[in-house]
Amino acid sequence: MLTSLSIKNYALIDNLHVNFNDGFSIITGETGAGKSILLGGLSLILGKRADLNSLKDATQKCIIEAVFNVSNYNLKSLFVEEDFDYEAQTIIRREILPSGKSRAFVNDSPVNLNSLQLLGERLIDIHSQHQTLQLTSNAFQFQVIDALANNEDELQKYKKALKSYKNLQKELKDLLDFQAEAIKEHDYNSFLLNELVEANLVEGELEILEEEYETLNNMEGIQEKLAEGYELLSEEEFGILSKLTSLKNALQKLSGFSSKYEEVFNRANSSLIEMDDVFSEINELQNHLEADPSRLGAVDSKLKVLHNLMQKHISSDVSELINIKNQLEEKVAITENLDDTILKKQEDIVLKESELNKISQVIHKKRNDVIPQLKEQLETILSSLGMPNAQFEIDAIYSDAFFTNGKDELSFLFSANKGGNFNELKKAASGGELSRIMLAIKSVLARYIQMPTIMFDEIDTGVSGEISNKMGDIMLQMSKTMQVFSITHLPQIAAKGHSHFKVYKEDINEVTQTNLIKLNHDERIVEIAQMLGGTEMSTSAIAHAKELLN
Repeated sequence: MLTSLSIKNYALIDNLHVNFNDGFSIITGETGAGKSILLGGLSLILGKRADLNSLKDATQKCIIEAVFNVSNYNLKSLFVEEDFDYEAQTIIRREILPSGKSRAFVNDSPVNLNSLQLLGERLIDIHSQHQTLQLTSNAFQFQVIDALANNEDELQKYKKALKSYKNLQKELKDLLDFQAEAIKEHDYNSFLLNELVEANLVEGELEILEEEYETLNNMEGIQEKLAEGYELLSEEEFGILSKLTSLKNALQKLSGFSSKYEEVFNRANSSLIEMDDVFSEINELQNHLEADPSRLGAVDSKLKVLHNLMQKHISSDVSELINIKNQLEEKVAITENLDDTILKKQEDIVLKESELNKISQVIHKKRNDVIPQLKEQLETILSSLGMPNAQFEIDAIYSDAFFTNGKDELSFLFSANKGGNFNELKKAASGGELSRIMLAIKSVLARYIQMPTIMFDEIDTGVSGEISNKMGDIMLQMSKTMQVFSITHLPQIAAKGHSHFKVYKEDINEVTQTNLIKLNHDERIVEIAQMLGGTEMSTSAIAHAKELLN
């Protein structure tokens, strides 16, 4: 419930703070006194978009803050989903800055407007002429029936199953679309794959083949240079090995005289050992080196295959070709196995359809079970509100289609007059009748579900006398289980409130301001007497006001 409201620098409001009680609260005031301003400020708390023109002083920020007791609203899961800090006494604050930017906070944590709207609609239901039109929509009518039918759990199961069903349908469509395209590409992909398979790709082989090709292709020059090296090393008198051996022997005789000579000797000996190793390696290479024209042709052919494939697939090395081959294998395999995948997906859809049908049948039965009860209650309430001939024809017709809330198509028809034709609400009921129907529906809902705070904005427009008295009784009855506000011009309704607030304008320093005060008992007598007889209160008006209050 709404426990307090503070408004600063909004429209004609300079600084307002008011505390509210539970039960039935009345708000009255002359036309133009600022009741719409109060509702506008409250709407900002509920997530309505801000307007810079709302600032009373364009140089100062506007702050609107409301405190709600949410302990009985089962909102912890919503707070978790929206990442709000849960507090039994929840504070919502909106700020409109002079720059035009707007900020919103829940328990001092910043939130976006979408999240604020989700929370706001669970806290306050502002009934206005616009919301009366909502009564004519099937979505709202289903909400009413499902509330009475206690369909919440079934609807959650249904919506979860429907989401899964639609996902499966999309996946099947994607598979069928893919299959249609894949069939066109299958032969080409198979051809490309066969090319890559026949190439017997081995990672790293390109570099090995290129090295082998260079060797085979330059065999004569390689043999010539190896022979030249062999000769330089091994020539008996002037070869490098012979000369190094002589050098080693000469230095060996000096190594005993000084460590410096020994170091030179060791280096010369190391050079001899290294050159001897080089000689052995050259000899080994010569022994294994022979021209092989057929191998050269084979290597050349394989390199041409690899280079052609790399050019065709725009690849830089064999490893990329191997990845492309793997991808083509997967595409070809998927295409060849797609029928099995599609069949499995179709079977999953049939199972999900069966689940949806079972849940929707339960929803349908529960709806039809409560429709006579809803019809009877609405007609009884409307009869007491001056519509004795009001009748409803309500049918939930089971269909073949899966809708967002089941498989029912709803027919919600109304006739206001005896012997009149039944028609849709928006065609069969006037604005005043729609307001009374909405009040009747809200009254019925209050018996079955925990509703948020409700604020009726002049729902009594166009009625008077005993009907207004009965409307007041209905709202008073509703206030036993929820917080109810009524903005009214009728004294009969105003007198029924547990609390009474007055909206008024006053001029301070030649500036008009809107304010809101809570009236005590004597002030209520004066206010109701003025509502009965105008500002010139007669003795009878005062007496009548006291009688209404008592």
